[in-house]
Amino acid sequence: MLKKNRVAVALFAALSGFAAVAHADSSSTGNTLADFFMHSKVDGQIRSYYFDRFFGKNATNLSAFSLGGYINVHTPSAAGFSADVGFYTANSLGANRVNPDVTLMGKADSINALGQAYLQYAIPDVVMIRAGNQEVNTPFVNGSDSRMIPATYQGIFAQVTPYCGWNIYGMRMFRWKSRTSGDYYRDNLYYNTGFDGDPIYGGAADLPATTPASNGILAFGTSYKRYGINAQAWYYNFYNFTNMFYGDASYTLKTGMGLDPFLGGQVVREWDANSRLNGAYGAGKVDGFQGNGVNSTAWGIKGGVKYNLDNAIFGKGALTAAYNEIEYHPGAIGGGAIVSPYTVGYATDPLYTTSMIRGLVEMGPGHGFKIGLSQHFLNNSFLFQTAYAQYHLQAAGYANDIYGDLTYFPKGFLKGLSIRDRVEVAHGDLSTGYFIYNRVMLTYAF
Repeated sequence: MLKKNRVAVALFAALSGFAAVAHADSSSTGNTLADFFMHSKVDGQIRSYYFDRFFGKNATNLSAFSLGGYINVHTPSAAGFSADVGFYTANSLGANRVNPDVTLMGKADSINALGQAYLQYAIPDVVMIRAGNQEVNTPFVNGSDSRMIPATYQGIFAQVTPYCGWNIYGMRMFRWKSRTSGDYYRDNLYYNTGFDGDPIYGGAADLPATTPASNGILAFGTSYKRYGINAQAWYYNFYNFTNMFYGDASYTLKTGMGLDPFLGGQVVREWDANSRLNGAYGAGKVDGFQGNGVNSTAWGIKGGVKYNLDNAIFGKGALTAAYNEIEYHPGAIGGGAIVSPYTVGYATDPLYTTSMIRGLVEMGPGHGFKIGLSQHFLNNSFLFQTAYAQYHLQAAGYANDIYGDLTYFPKGFLKGLSIRDRVEVAHGDLSTGYFIYNRVMLTYAF
């Protein structure tokens, strides 16, 4: 309760200060404060989600349902300052009382969260500084938005644009709210459910309950996107867990003939001698390794072609092939596994071969390849995606995932609605031999 009160007081003080700035700015132009707030924008979405998880070898099948969404209020800018408040909610409607899939929304009947509440200062195309509760979109710190509500973060994020297409980033995040949490906590996905009262589900949960709280994230990055080049580089300091360098770059050759080949590569390097995961990571997990000190090296390559058939049936599409390898480092934490405090278990890391359910980050050192196809058809009313991924793991041997994904986008007065069904069949590296994950999502964006 004290934590929520601190957030509420800080938000009230920030919005009060912003209102004073807005009033001063609007008074100079003859507008009232009420007129100013009348120009605020509201957006959001309504989402319904149904999960089914079917296991082999007589294991208990799981299912879950949730209805919810979010609503955001964005104020207009006053002297470069603006504010955003976003409320997120998810409700089971009493449907998850028997064998629920807790990764959808935990075991609670509802989740309600002040997901976004920040102040922002911006000069368009020059600088942006944002402080408060916010969504973040970077390779290894992101919203992981494949459930009901996204993960959000509490801290400061800044972006500078020195040149067209080139951005420089910096952030310091102190706490985060997971996909199944209603508040912000100083933990991550390596902590157990219930740490400091956090109902966090779906992570790795390798740490003992006596582990000190997390000190958050410090990160710096840069990106460039222009002339067919799409590149970025990031340094992350996940305090007391790992230091990470991540980089990726791709080039798409624009031929002008509706057939554009592309090629990309990525690299991950991690190190930390005194990680809190020392001796803990891998205990009882399928990766099978315990160790001391983070020492991880990974790389990947992908290539393919983007195309546009541009006829009455088929439109834009892409065919992609990718390869990743995480090198085995004996004696290191997880045998050289990538330590990813905010994506592990969520399968939302940027590795090219990560599947819907899992990837090499979840399964430890080894290598894998993935072949994928995406295709729009019937005047972009449908999007079909499919993929096959195969993994060869240092500890657990062979595994593969088969994926299918179909989304329908109605036109006319139903514009903004999407109906999506995702199915993945996973084999190997599982105590049950296989499982089938089916996720049906209806979303209406407004």
